[in-house]
Amino acid sequence: MTLTIYIPRDAAALSLGAEKVAKSLAQEIAKRGLDARIVRNGSRGMFWLEPLVEVEIGGKRIGYGPVKAKDVAALFDAGLAEGGAHPLCLGEVENLPFLKEQTRLTFARCGITDPLSLQDYEAHGGLKGLRRAIDMAAGDIVKEVTDSGLRGRGGAGFPTGIKWKTVLDAPGTRKYIVCNADEGDSGTFADRMIMEGDPFVLIEGMAIAGLATGATKGFVYTRSEYPHAIAAMIKAVEIARKAGILGASVLGSGKAFDMEIRTGAGAYVCGEETALLNSLEGKRGIVRAKPPLPAHKGLFGCPTVINNVISLASVPIIMDKGAAFYRDFGMGRSRGTIPLQIAGNVKHGGLYETAFGLSLGDIVDRIGGGTATGRPVKAVQVGGPLGAYFPRALFDTPFDYEAFAAKDGLIGHAGIVVFDDTADMLKQARFAMEFCAVESCGKCTPCRIGSTRGVETADKIAQGIEPEKNRVLLADLCNTMKFGSLCALGGFTPYPVMSAMTHFPEDFSPAPLIEAAE
Repeated sequence: MTLTIYIPRDAAALSLGAEKVAKSLAQEIAKRGLDARIVRNGSRGMFWLEPLVEVEIGGKRIGYGPVKAKDVAALFDAGLAEGGAHPLCLGEVENLPFLKEQTRLTFARCGITDPLSLQDYEAHGGLKGLRRAIDMAAGDIVKEVTDSGLRGRGGAGFPTGIKWKTVLDAPGTRKYIVCNADEGDSGTFADRMIMEGDPFVLIEGMAIAGLATGATKGFVYTRSEYPHAIAAMIKAVEIARKAGILGASVLGSGKAFDMEIRTGAGAYVCGEETALLNSLEGKRGIVRAKPPLPAHKGLFGCPTVINNVISLASVPIIMDKGAAFYRDFGMGRSRGTIPLQIAGNVKHGGLYETAFGLSLGDIVDRIGGGTATGRPVKAVQVGGPLGAYFPRALFDTPFDYEAFAAKDGLIGHAGIVVFDDTADMLKQARFAMEFCAVESCGKCTPCRIGSTRGVETADKIAQGIEPEKNRVLLADLCNTMKFGSLCALGGFTPYPVMSAMTHFPEDFSPAPLIEAAE
């Protein structure tokens, strides 16, 4: 019987040496004359264990990690083919606490299947949602998604079904589905993991969105910094097209939907939906004034659905299991699951999919294991570079859109970056302003000028120049940017700045300048 060995081709695993491990595995298999095959899967999301090698034995997967190329021969000597004992042996991967306690719906196949095997995809429940959607009226598909409570996972948390209903009802002979895969927030990697580890689920989700709204063409707009994801998506689209999942008749339904992969030029602001549309049309990536909304007048002036990767990738499970199944997870108005991306100074960094409702402290301390340095946690930034810094005093906050908003924070793309007690929050506030200044498209004054003045003001505070006056000025700048900016880049930059000033005032009170003695 052929032995199956899994080693990820996920970018995170590759950055830690997975390619060298894969080559060593292939060499050892050939050298020992073993009947074995290597499957390049996606990552399970436990990055501290990457590269993670898994061996399938009796229907179970035994893991070893983190594995280096130099470890491979010793693993075979220890009986890798039989799941033999070795210091790197982790036992059955599914029983590892980090995985076992998750609720994997969107990421159910990630790290398990061959990402480019349509046979694997269908064997693990793929295409069931699309097949069900084909037999439904467009309005019924929209109702199913609306009833599920799915909200945009890209940051704003806008109800997905309402957006789809707007496009369905909008007049127009041509409509589009645009997937925002321009994942630029610090500490976020869920979109990349889906595109590299389970690309067909995104394709299926986009096809369902097309059937639901009358759109016949879709575009995935992603980052030039994601070469592995781009390659995987292009290949997956080709495979799906040949299999009749995409094209003039989706799965023989007579309903058309096709899609393309497009790559941006690296502008953070193109993660904002209207700047993304401009870039997709070949224009400069600057924010459009709203109205009109993209749902009414979007790509090339046509009604357009714009959802992020995780939103669209969550649709197949909703259509397969039903709205009630998905809605049963979560709390309040935050329904379903959310892929937490735990990063920064943390012991167990990775992706953890769970229902909404866990406390921030539970996520950081229990799941993340505290800091990698072993020092106390000082702050946690949730929601990327525009997210607020939460101190330990707010660690009882449940992971929920409204709960975070009530504490002047935001969930965003669910990136969680941990800082220990050596972090200087004044420097972090300055970085937020600097980031905004560098990435601003320049269209509106509050963002373009306010962020530049913000950097200057933070520098004056750091130098002890009229600190009280400049703290007031920095807060005033934040207020202007929050309410005067055209988009979330300028509008949300005040969140990290104000939270740092509010929760860590000691870092904004440097020692005053002392003139040299005469």
